[in-house]
Amino acid sequence: MEVKTKSLLDNMIGVGDMVLLEPLSEDSFIENLRKRFDHNEIYTYIGSVVISVNPYKSMLIYTPEKVEEYRNRNFYELSPHIYALADEAYRSLRDQDKDQCILITGESGAGKTEASKLVMSYVAAVCGKGQEVNKVKEQLLQSNPVLEAFGNAKTVRNDNSSRFGKYMDIEFDFKGDPLGGVISNYLLEKSRVVKQPRGERNFHIFYQLLSGASDDTLKKLKLDRDFSKYNYLSLDSAVVNGLDDAANFRTVRNAMQIVGFMEDEVQSVLELVAAVLKLGNIEFKPESRCNGTDESRVKDKNDLKEMCELLGIEQSVLERAFSYRTVEAKMEKVSTTLNVAQAYYARDALAKNLYSRLFSWIVTRINESIKAQAKTRHKVMGVLDIYGFEIFEDNSFEQFIINYCNEKLQQIFIELTLREEQEEYIREGIEWTNIEYFNNAIICDLIENHQNGILAMLDEECLRPGTVTDETFLDKLNTVCAEHQHFESRLNKNSKFLNDHSLPHCCFRIQHYAGKVLYRVEGFVDKNNDLLYRDLSQAMYKANHTLIKHLFPEGNPAKVNLKRPPTAGFQFKASVGTLMRNLQTKNPNYIRCIKPNDKKAPHIFTESLVCHQVRYLGLMENVRVRRAGYAFRQAYEPCLERYKMLCKRTWPHWRGPAREGVEVLMADLQVPAEEFSYGRSKIFIRNPRTLFFLEERRRQCLQDLATLIQKIYRGWKCRTHFLLLKKSQIVVAAWYRRYAQQKKYQKIKSATTVVQSYTRGWQARKLLRELKHQKRCEEAATTIAAYWHGTQARRELRRLKEEAKRKHAVAVIWAYWKGLKVRREYRKFFRANAGKKIYDFTIQRIMQKYFQGLKKTLPSMSPIDKNWPARPYIFLDGVHMELRRIFHLWRCKKYRSQFTDEKKAVYEEKLEASELFKDKKALYASSVSQPFKGDYLEISKNPKYQKLNSSVDEKVLLADVVNKINRANGKGTTRILLLTKKNVVLADQKTGQVKANVALPDLTSVSVSTQNDGFFALRLKEGSASAVKGDFLLSSEHLIETITKLHHIGSTASDGEQLNVDISDEFLVQFKHDKVCVKFIQGAPKNGNSVSCKRKNNRLLEVSVPASA
Repeated sequence: MEVKTKSLLDNMIGVGDMVLLEPLSEDSFIENLRKRFDHNEIYTYIGSVVISVNPYKSMLIYTPEKVEEYRNRNFYELSPHIYALADEAYRSLRDQDKDQCILITGESGAGKTEASKLVMSYVAAVCGKGQEVNKVKEQLLQSNPVLEAFGNAKTVRNDNSSRFGKYMDIEFDFKGDPLGGVISNYLLEKSRVVKQPRGERNFHIFYQLLSGASDDTLKKLKLDRDFSKYNYLSLDSAVVNGLDDAANFRTVRNAMQIVGFMEDEVQSVLELVAAVLKLGNIEFKPESRCNGTDESRVKDKNDLKEMCELLGIEQSVLERAFSYRTVEAKMEKVSTTLNVAQAYYARDALAKNLYSRLFSWIVTRINESIKAQAKTRHKVMGVLDIYGFEIFEDNSFEQFIINYCNEKLQQIFIELTLREEQEEYIREGIEWTNIEYFNNAIICDLIENHQNGILAMLDEECLRPGTVTDETFLDKLNTVCAEHQHFESRLNKNSKFLNDHSLPHCCFRIQHYAGKVLYRVEGFVDKNNDLLYRDLSQAMYKANHTLIKHLFPEGNPAKVNLKRPPTAGFQFKASVGTLMRNLQTKNPNYIRCIKPNDKKAPHIFTESLVCHQVRYLGLMENVRVRRAGYAFRQAYEPCLERYKMLCKRTWPHWRGPAREGVEVLMADLQVPAEEFSYGRSKIFIRNPRTLFFLEERRRQCLQDLATLIQKIYRGWKCRTHFLLLKKSQIVVAAWYRRYAQQKKYQKIKSATTVVQSYTRGWQARKLLRELKHQKRCEEAATTIAAYWHGTQARRELRRLKEEAKRKHAVAVIWAYWKGLKVRREYRKFFRANAGKKIYDFTIQRIMQKYFQGLKKTLPSMSPIDKNWPARPYIFLDGVHMELRRIFHLWRCKKYRSQFTDEKKAVYEEKLEASELFKDKKALYASSVSQPFKGDYLEISKNPKYQKLNSSVDEKVLLADVVNKINRANGKGTTRILLLTKKNVVLADQKTGQVKANVALPDLTSVSVSTQNDGFFALRLKEGSASAVKGDFLLSSEHLIETITKLHHIGSTASDGEQLNVDISDEFLVQFKHDKVCVKFIQGAPKNGNSVSCKRKNNRLLEVSVPASA
């Protein structure tokens, strides 16, 4: 969806286009600029010309959002902006294949340089993207910092004033993507190199080099950071607020690298800049020759020597060039001496030429880097940033040349503007009427005429033999130009200026298009000559510096040219002619820059200063030319879209062609036919009053439409609210009726349920009574039948019992008889073996019963379970104990078969610890339940101890943190204890550095106390290498494990020497040459429940151990 933005005619502050200003006068023109400036509207149009007033502050109107807002929009569609002109020029170049030029003029401080940057940045933002395109855009943009450093300076009017004219042709391909560019420079103010007006600076590069270069760079260039040491640098304005010369130097170096300067080229440029500074410090003293002539000599040759070293010139050659001048005429050479004044002139001329040629070489070098590589035809957009018209209190040759250039620009501006107007009228089918305007061709002819022009006479005066002075030049002007209506001089034949005291005798005045300018002829001849002695050119050519040779080709002895070089005026006239021809081939776009005040401060608008600039920029003349025909024109579509609400037939939609709609609209509004004309695609309005009439009617209509829209909206809103209330009421009523019906239904349902429950209860009770009666009848019959069956059964039972008794009696009698008979038969055999068999049988039954009972009451398989079933008979006591022993052995064997080798080793160590410390050391009981871990520090995994682990060759059996006791004060120092099969290692905990390495064969014994402490002493063999510092008294939280592992390693060693473990509360420790007694006592410690060690004297360390609970 397209967002509507503010139009040129919407909410105007003042008038956005001066063509519409009514009434038109100089006062109303300036008042309109002031009114817009006060509201931060710094841009105003004169047709397609943009007037830019410098705000002297940052404004948020150049954001990427603004770029997108003005992109591909009609010029008059939005409020005035420099982006609108840049977009119009770029689109005309891209879409219509028309070469464009943007002419930016105005005096110093008006914002010309910033305007050119804004145009270039906008074009860079809207054109295509891509790696190669971005590189070209970056090079084009980065050329600005380089040219500003070498061509800009701080002036009274502007802290970053361009002291040269710049014209850049940016070349584009058919898609509108930049391919490269070409830069042309005009009239560098090289006199600034040797002299600056009060309150101004030399070119920026000098201050940037001294402030931002590194000490090594300055040393190579033989420079010092102190500005006061260089005569060419003014000191009163060396430091400028808001300018960081050091940071700007870094920016320039980076920009030169991006543009394409090689490192050796940058160094060569800096060497030449340093040479210019050194050149200004060369001073001369007079000397008299024997023939009475004066000559000059260099006072202090140190600066001359350093300069020659920088440029690779022989000192004697340059020194002679400053003292002598050789004049060649045909086959003759004449050498004359230079006096001090002439020597200073030669020095300054060399400095100006050296810097001017260096600047031209930099421009050429930039052009080589940014020029388009493709050979096909390119579209071109030119940007001209040049001096504006200058009128000072003291105007000299420079102002004359600048004003001549502005006269030519004004001439081409009027011609191109009229031509553009005429072409548009013809294109639209509007009858063209000749417009009367001031044609400044007569002024241009006064200056540039080949025979009688001021520049021609100045060249003629410079070239003629004899005495040539500024006065003779003025006399010639008074003779030749006396009758010219735009030339004024007090000494010419025209008598009306004889008594004009505002016109001094040494001056002449020209009536330019922008006003009268008084020129002082002093210096015209010298500045036009711009001579550099041939001796200096030849000295420069002899330099070993490659760039110097390139800058002074005329110094080549093999190519001596006796012709006089062209004058400065002739060169500039030729450059301006080339520029004018170039501009005439392109479609022009103008930006007129105005400076609102001399204080460089925001919010200040000095009307007199602005009026002065409006006059010499010819803005009023521009407006009159634009208004001579039709003041306003607009395409039919946007015109109809804007004003269609003024006619009922075109509102709200017009279905036919836009032109017919506009015709219907204008007829309905009864606008006089002489006030407008219809073109092929546009309507042309002659008088601004007609446009303002349309705008006023549109404003009133918009108010009526707004009222209508408000009325319709309010009606819609109330109707919507009513419908919502009605809908809500229906919903509420429906819900209430539903609720009421639900309540009524619930009551009916409840009543029905009650009636049903009573009916069902009565029916159930009736059925229950019937069933109970039936059940009683059935139970009575059953009871009678049961009693009858019982009687019958009892009778049968009695009969069966009597019959069984009789049968049993018979069986008993028979059994007794059979038994008697058998006993009688076997009585004789039974009495012989009956006792023994009965005994064996009894014993067998008892053993069987014993083993079966023992099987059921066996204890658990745990070897430490001491339970065993009680013996049942005394005679089984021996068997019972033997079975208990066998079962325990079998149970232990089963338990041992589950052990791994590592677990067996742990239990062996635990067993060894038990043999060493059980019932001997109080600490042993608390260590039984603790497993022996060995590596408490995980030394092989912890990266902190990687270095320490790599220093130990064998496997670490124990790694723990211990405290090494100091004999001096009894305090502990943290150490890491490592135990291997061959060594005991003590290392620093923080650094991992090994402090002691004791071989196990050097250990004789270990001493510990009987108390609940972790102290132990490692006793070393006397005379061994490890015993140099004496025994070690250590404290460990894992004492039992440490001593056990030491003892175990000693017992398993091949030499068979066991480590003795002495357990005593008092033992001796050898510290270097003294033996110290360590005594353990029980007592209440001062610091909690910890063990404390305290030195009593030189021979006693007392360890206080808290009493165990």
